[in-house]
Amino acid sequence: MARVLVVFAAVFSVIFFTLTYLAVTHNAPLLGGGASATVPAGATSSAAPVAGSSISPDAVTIRGISRHPSDMPDSPNYTVYEGGTWSKPVRRTGPITITATFQITEGIAQVVDGTYLEYWTFDGAVPGPMIRGMEGDTLDFHLKNSATSTMPHDVDFHAVTGPGGGATRLLTAPGAESELKVKLLHPGIYVYHCAFPDIPTHISHGMYGLIVVEPKGGLPKVDHEYYLMQSELYTDAGGAKSANELTNKGLLQYDGTNGNLEEPTFVVWNGRPASVTGERAIGMFNGDVVKTGDTVRLFVGNIGPNFSSSFHAIGEIFDTVDVEGSFALQNHWVQSTEIPAGGAVGVEFRVEVPGDYTLVDHAIFRIHKGAVASLHVTGADRPDIYQSITYSKELAGSSGH
Repeated sequence: MARVLVVFAAVFSVIFFTLTYLAVTHNAPLLGGGASATVPAGATSSAAPVAGSSISPDAVTIRGISRHPSDMPDSPNYTVYEGGTWSKPVRRTGPITITATFQITEGIAQVVDGTYLEYWTFDGAVPGPMIRGMEGDTLDFHLKNSATSTMPHDVDFHAVTGPGGGATRLLTAPGAESELKVKLLHPGIYVYHCAFPDIPTHISHGMYGLIVVEPKGGLPKVDHEYYLMQSELYTDAGGAKSANELTNKGLLQYDGTNGNLEEPTFVVWNGRPASVTGERAIGMFNGDVVKTGDTVRLFVGNIGPNFSSSFHAIGEIFDTVDVEGSFALQNHWVQSTEIPAGGAVGVEFRVEVPGDYTLVDHAIFRIHKGAVASLHVTGADRPDIYQSITYSKELAGSSGH
């Protein structure tokens, strides 16, 4: 009897993974859920609202979908990440072991006012948690997939040397946990992402983040550090409309055809339009203050899945750029820097003049789709650097900058 049960379990597993693969590669529903699952009119499932309907707060299963750029470890010396918290920092005498546990969460979240998408996440937000270590460290990584997930998931770490960047040994079915230990051999700023097939589908649902491996001895100190990732979202709304035109549309469905055509509905920082603007601007959120004279370092990733990013801070010049995420390849006094899909960059600059600075992909039509973030700087005016003489005051506030 035991042998029969083992054989039955094995056959069931093969069938499950086969159905999963077919579902995601053909954009078909899987067991009532998945990337393109819809709900019949009149259904009341809290996990999958009706497309085009109004959605109550109770129907949103992922809250605060956008990870704020300030939500990152402030040093490479923490040894434990779990439950959204970095803990147990150590005083380094050499390489350390970093134990990090990610919990996969799938659900519905608001992308713009009154409009919702299905997101798949590492630890409930987009991007996933930043991992930060140092050259020579060991990463002891645990991946937990919720029993309520509709999909298997894994992680491909671009910082990892080995088959699949770890993905081939982090395959994790719903309700299961995987573990992999890897040595971080090369310093740099690297992306990670889910690589379970269909890879573009999993990336497009929000499954990505950054892993920063500092060189031995660490990075130079700065006053502020932040974490941004650009991505595209592909839906059945297509790519013709701006983000502002897509409010109050209910649930939009993922559309892999528009992904193949490279026609995104949204191009975003940290998961959705306006995620780093207004009260959530850098230098405004959660008591954070950036003052004139401060130095700022941005770790910036671009997961794509299709577009490169022409990263630019309007009104600032990057004093130092870690080109393509390499700490060994630096450029200076740069206006815009290219970030390939699946790549990253580090930028550093000192802020001399107070005001609001807009961070964009200077493939500039993408601001219509949501690729806008903001940095707020406080301090005394600097007329020796920036002095307004006269302008049309009736147009104040209308500049695109």
